[in-house]
Amino acid sequence: MPGGSRGKVRPAFRRWRAGRPFWGGLLLTLGGAEVLLTLKASLDVILHVGMQGLAGYLLPTVMLLCGVLILFNPAQRLFYSVIGVLVSLGTWMTSNLGGFFVGMLLGIVGSCLTFGWLPDQEPRVSRRQRRKAAEAERALAPPLEREAGQTV
Repeated sequence: MPGGSRGKVRPAFRRWRAGRPFWGGLLLTLGGAEVLLTLKASLDVILHVGMQGLAGYLLPTVMLLCGVLILFNPAQRLFYSVIGVLVSLGTWMTSNLGGFFVGMLLGIVGSCLTFGWLPDQEPRVSRRQRRKAAEAERALAPPLEREAGQTV
């Protein structure tokens, strides 16, 4: 069966993804990986050497680690997102202007998405759906209540 295993894996992945701040953790992880890759660029490409010691490799590694921990331990997402945004901002000074701005911005956006994620929030209802529900409720109301609602 060509689609047999895919039919079981995809819903399981969607359930797993829905229970955590997936996009925030993924962006933070990608930002850390991008900053680490720009550290390996040739000297002609590097704009700012920075400390080039421990901090140059430590901060993007912490970014990457925070992103992975957000994905696999969403209960501690607030702590990891605060650490992630601080470390992302720190890469400005230590790692080639934050991976030429791209990695730093990915880390900041991912941390902000993670910080704002709420685990058990009901899906938002659009204004159009609320209006349709109110009209349907008014249409089902008994005639006396409709007349009383119009006179008040």
